[in-house]
Amino acid sequence: MASLGVNIDHIANVRQARRTVEPDPVPMALLAELGGADGITVHLREDRRHIQDRDVDLLRQTVRTRLNLEMAATDEMISIALRVQPDMVTLVPERREEVSTEGGLDVSSQRADLTIKISSLQDAGIPVSLFVDPEKGQLQACRDCKARWVELHTGTYAESNWTDQPAELARLIEATALARSFGLRVNAGHGLTYQNVEPVACIDGMEELNIGHSIVARSLAVGLQQAVREMRSLVQNPRREPLFGSYPG
Repeated sequence: MASLGVNIDHIANVRQARRTVEPDPVPMALLAELGGADGITVHLREDRRHIQDRDVDLLRQTVRTRLNLEMAATDEMISIALRVQPDMVTLVPERREEVSTEGGLDVSSQRADLTIKISSLQDAGIPVSLFVDPEKGQLQACRDCKARWVELHTGTYAESNWTDQPAELARLIEATALARSFGLRVNAGHGLTYQNVEPVACIDGMEELNIGHSIVARSLAVGLQQAVREMRSLVQNPRREPLFGSYPG
């Protein structure tokens, strides 16, 4: 049974649009936890476009489930993580021009540097997950870097039309099995919604789904607690029958 990590970056996006003090993502994280969130995820970007350093510090003091800090693999961010001590760090690619993370981290091309940075975090007691595309070469590189977790990028699956989605789901199923055979624990996220999450939640070995935008968008209509409650029900009690045709699993 997969657990649900709620990404609250988009709450901070609304605040930063007016450079004001509300909505404050810190108390909103409490509402997400009250709605059943198993963890809170935030992405502290180099340009601080949404989540701020102050948010991360306060969330570390107030989150009662798990705090997952997404960040680029830079010296600045490694230093912040070592000071804050989140429950997990997820290393992600980052470009200033992108609206949201556009794909997985290219672990293969920066294996040596990532190995050093992963070691510094994990030696300090912070498990590291690498956000990667569901590809064998990237998963092998994650294993070689000694990361303990991977988070599979589900964006291609989420953005596929109904004829292509079963094949993309099959890639996620295969990548999950392969990662586990390498000794890696598996999360997934990006672009998951109330309409497409259940097949991913059904994947054997999937431990946590990180979902943000869809939950925050739904919360405008029903409130954050209810939006989290509805998504958690889908993640933890997914229909086993496929939502589209047949898929392997």
